Amino acid sequence: MLFCPSNQKVNITSNPINQTVINQTAGMTSLNVFTIFLHGLFSTIGIVENLLIVGVVGFYVRRSVISIWILNLAASDLLATASLPFFTLYMARGNTWTMGPTFCRIHSSVFFLNMFVSGFLLAAISMDRCLMVLRPVWAQNHRSIHLVRKICGVIWVLAVICTVPFYMFRDTIPLPTGHILCYYNYAQFLPSEPYNLESLCKQRKEGLAFMRLFLAFLIPLLIIILSYAAVNVSLARRGCRRPFRFVRLVVAVVVSFVLCWAPYHFFIIAEVMAPSGDRLQTLAAKALPVAATIGFLNSVLNPVLYVFSCPDLCSKIRHSLGAVMESVLAEDLAELARRRSTARSSINTSEIVLRHKNSIPVPMEEQEHTETVSN
Repeated sequence: MLFCPSNQKVNITSNPINQTVINQTAGMTSLNVFTIFLHGLFSTIGIVENLLIVGVVGFYVRRSVISIWILNLAASDLLATASLPFFTLYMARGNTWTMGPTFCRIHSSVFFLNMFVSGFLLAAISMDRCLMVLRPVWAQNHRSIHLVRKICGVIWVLAVICTVPFYMFRDTIPLPTGHILCYYNYAQFLPSEPYNLESLCKQRKEGLAFMRLFLAFLIPLLIIILSYAAVNVSLARRGCRRPFRFVRLVVAVVVSFVLCWAPYHFFIIAEVMAPSGDRLQTLAAKALPVAATIGFLNSVLNPVLYVFSCPDLCSKIRHSLGAVMESVLAEDLAELARRRSTARSSINTSEIVLRHKNSIPVPMEEQEHTETVSN
């Protein structure tokens, strides 16, 4: 989707992929409706799930290395799912962005931030497991909550740095149809020396695509595979066949990560590498919104995996929800009791005032006047 605005002397409709995107804004197809439905469903479920995980792990689970890993994964997923309602609204309006260029950049950057944080964290967790099995003495002496917090901080900083180019080249792009896209505008930050705009846009597009593929997917996946291969070999030599519960959890999360993000990266690279106007390029452009939706699904699946892999976490969630409901009910009952008490106090006060008025003695002058009249 090579967008070089017309004020840069490049017609955005000249590229077949650009024309595909423009055509997608013309009307609502059944695929668009289905994608919008999935986005709305994923955003609702994902926000609730990840809020529960962040709340329970953050406030009810004792601090440990494992809880810090899970807390950071859940925080990243919460950011991603919290941005979904805005993307759902964007798609429901026929791919028309109405919230300004700044929020367009921020909203899109959250998607890529989650992509990088998830990949980096899973790679770090895999290396952590590997060190625990291969170097248990070193892990016992150096593996601490403080160290893991620092590592998570570095991961978030690196992910933000990797997200900066995607923030810079995101923009709102007016189309001849009247729609406003929130998409890449590669014709920004142009060099001072002579250049070919179309070639420059293509280079930037390819650079960002391969940056995502390698830094957010292939390199973390390679680290994960090598780490768990080393763990399995070491455990097999020791005769340990049963994996740790947390190892099973991480394997499930990694499988979810690969299955959810592989289609997105495949179609991104297919769009970049296929010849202009090729059927594969057109197919990739049409499939990318669905592939991005599947990528968001990863943020919805992770909390489910945490709960099913950690029975203790499930019980803590139930306990936390019960505690919250008890607190809410207690506040409501206290408020109701306070109102009833206030109402009763008002009634009692009114009765006392009435009784007081009825019991006021008649003055002597009035009694004498009454007696005189009666005589």
